[in-house]
Amino acid sequence: MNTYLVGGAVRDQLLNRPVVDRDWVVVGATPDELIQRGFKPVGKDFPVFLNPQTHEEYALARTEKKQGKGYHGFSCYFAPDVTLEQDLERRDLTINAIAQSEDGTLVDPFNGVADLQAKVLRHVSAAFIEDPLRVLRVARFAARYHSLGFTIAEETLQLMRQLAASGELNHLTPERVWKETEKALSENSPQVYFQTLHQVDALACIFPELDRLWGIPNPPQWHPEIDSGIHTMMVLEQAAKLSSSIDVRFAALCHDLGKGLTPEHEWPSHKGHEVAGIKVIEKMCQRLRIPNKLKQLACVTSEYHLHCHRAFELNPKTLIKTLESTGAYRQENAFEQFLLACKADFLGRTGFEDKPYPQLEFLSQLREKTATIDAKPFIDEGYTGKKIGEQIYRKRVDIATSFRASFSDETRA
Repeated sequence: MNTYLVGGAVRDQLLNRPVVDRDWVVVGATPDELIQRGFKPVGKDFPVFLNPQTHEEYALARTEKKQGKGYHGFSCYFAPDVTLEQDLERRDLTINAIAQSEDGTLVDPFNGVADLQAKVLRHVSAAFIEDPLRVLRVARFAARYHSLGFTIAEETLQLMRQLAASGELNHLTPERVWKETEKALSENSPQVYFQTLHQVDALACIFPELDRLWGIPNPPQWHPEIDSGIHTMMVLEQAAKLSSSIDVRFAALCHDLGKGLTPEHEWPSHKGHEVAGIKVIEKMCQRLRIPNKLKQLACVTSEYHLHCHRAFELNPKTLIKTLESTGAYRQENAFEQFLLACKADFLGRTGFEDKPYPQLEFLSQLREKTATIDAKPFIDEGYTGKKIGEQIYRKRVDIATSFRASFSDETRA
């Protein structure tokens, strides 16, 4: 029996990146042998065991054979005669098919080290096309390593296009699609994930609401980049710079989905796209079973992002109603996330990347000044029920009036 460190741990170690999880493959053993050594079985589809001391995962070397549709359409064969090279051959990318023996020796039958040095994401074998999930995984790795200069090999892009055209992506479960997308949203360059899926015609299968934005124009005076799909990717890129929260990033991704419903004869204007986007977001989130917390922030951002941009033009009453509608007084953290998504939208335009966005500070300070109004004085004056709420609202409007006047022209500029 021989054990080898495999996959991401070896890859990231060679890239001098932090190793998060260490996975091992066991060659020349049976399940009973591992159980006798105290390993605890946890695998459902194939034998995976937890080391009794380190609790790291040890999987028996195995081969896979495609027998059905989708991600689960495989049968696995595991036995002591399965070699390490056979196990590595079933993996997706060459950089993930490097193993390390217990003495530190690298086993690299598919030239993954060379691809790491060349910064290329390349499939291991033609078996790549048997698993549709790999289209999403490669796009996610492209998002992770984009900042390091990695690109996808052209022959791998061709296989990804072939998978997208085959209809296999339609057999992926919503949970699986969202799990990969959620991971991608956490990467350094999440926009690359969606750009890659669009490039290989896979985005139309998984996120048609987003894919249709490409080719839809915006007014050039506000959007020098013109294209709504390109703008959305620029916004997501800015959101990733502003926040590590996938809530903010997802809201940025979804903020303009309503533009996909604008009749072509109205282009490049998109009147009412803010409210129109809400139903699009809700249906997409329902289909992919995206958490409600993300859906709610995305819907608020879609509906009110233009209010945020025009904060200095709004009258005091509208300002307070906007704060109320965006949950500023109920969920401060969500409101701050909304402001970040709006700032990302403002910056995500050609030539606007480094411009100031004082609206964020203005609305954040206004919320702070109007959030904690004591109801007791109004109760002492004899107000009850809804009348108390009306007095608090009026007080907030008065504060907004004076604060708006005091917010300096220099700060606004």
